[in-house]
Amino acid sequence: MQARQHNFKTAIAVTAFLLMVAFVLAISSGPVMSDWRLMLAFWWPGEFSGIDTIHQTVVTEIRMPRLVLGIAVGMTLAQAGTTMQTLCRNPLADPGLIGISAGAATFALFVIAFGPVIGLQGSYWVTIAAFTGALLATFLVYHLAGGLRGVNIATLILAGVAINAMAGACIGLFSYYADDEALRLMSFWQMGSLAGVTWDRLPYGMVAMGISSVMLWWRRRAINALLLGERQAGYLGIQVVSLKRELVFWVALGVGGAVALTGMIGFIGLVIPHIARMLVGASVVRLMPVSMLLGAAVLVLADWLARMLVAPAELPIGIITALIGAPFFIYLLLQYKRRLHA
Repeated sequence: MQARQHNFKTAIAVTAFLLMVAFVLAISSGPVMSDWRLMLAFWWPGEFSGIDTIHQTVVTEIRMPRLVLGIAVGMTLAQAGTTMQTLCRNPLADPGLIGISAGAATFALFVIAFGPVIGLQGSYWVTIAAFTGALLATFLVYHLAGGLRGVNIATLILAGVAINAMAGACIGLFSYYADDEALRLMSFWQMGSLAGVTWDRLPYGMVAMGISSVMLWWRRRAINALLLGERQAGYLGIQVVSLKRELVFWVALGVGGAVALTGMIGFIGLVIPHIARMLVGASVVRLMPVSMLLGAAVLVLADWLARMLVAPAELPIGIITALIGAPFFIYLLLQYKRRLHA
């Protein structure tokens, strides 16, 4: 027990330090200017020579909201991934498994493709559409997977596969009819990005992600009981049926808020909980905070790489996370295959 507690404290310290490094890099370096003094421009503007008004504006109006969004989305996706893998008792589960990301993306891309025609042009309507798609996908999942005993996990996964397939068909149809400008926006949005976020846009998704994170954190001990199995969790006094419904809803709310602001960012919810599990074990009480810190750090670092690798242009962050996550996913599959043969 003491060794595990020591590992947990070490993991918290390491991931917190990694997040601090990501924070410094995100604020102090970029295509416009790279200088450690930019770290101080947000708190003490105008106090340091060489930091003019333009650079202060870059920090306060571009890099800071982008950093806040990266931390929030990284924490939300990692926490949702931890919850889904525990709920499904499947190490390959992730928040997109139940079709929430696909539902949000379908509605958002519809507005991007046809918004100018129907009078719904602008990022505000894209955000509203993404929320609507996430909520409708959640409703479909509940309707398809619900029963007298609550949410059936196997049916939940199959419902997610069906929703993802339907969403892919709809997105393909939108792409077929969209014009060239809309196609470029759709392609960029599907790969995910933190670009273009402003302080005004942040509240739309931050409220949803905040509520989701608080509620999942509050229920972390009940989630941990699911590791024993649903029957054993019931013996411990957990209302398993209502808990499963509740967890699916909070995951949907958080992922919908993230997708609404950033587009589709893959592999954070799948890979980060595995790395955290290697550090602190399977207990959700220890796993969740480490996953959240690590998810925030990795996403902020990925965003920094997306800005720096092809500066002054920018890569979609989804490309960076896929390049990191896909090899690790293949490694997980190979490990899972070896355990099955063993």
